[in-house]
Amino acid sequence: MLIYLIEGREQRKDEVARVMAAAGAEFCISPMVKCECLVGPNRDADLRLRERYLVLFEQFVSLPLPEAVYLQAAELRGRFGLRTPDAMHLACAQHHECVALWTNDARLARASHGMSHALNLRD
Repeated sequence: MLIYLIEGREQRKDEVARVMAAAGAEFCISPMVKCECLVGPNRDADLRLRERYLVLFEQFVSLPLPEAVYLQAAELRGRFGLRTPDAMHLACAQHHECVALWTNDARLARASHGMSHALNLRD
């Protein structure tokens, strides 16, 4: 979602911003989210884009990733065949008892067993 907000086409940016605003909820992110968002700007040495992300991160509650999250992620990877970052996102949300996990990834949505708020955004 954050990549859509910062780097997406205008229509996608607007849609994500609209559904987030309509939710009226407090949104949380983990260090894994920050890591994934910063890969592109760091790879491309795009300091302006990196700074835009850092500013955006400040608008969210940051959830820690204790060892229990990693152990839960390993279980999720084994059971559902998720990639490590996706398993970490879901494990973090479960560990911190989040009420929803917002994603545009169908496999992650299925693995969340109803926890996900699927955005279903298409290019």
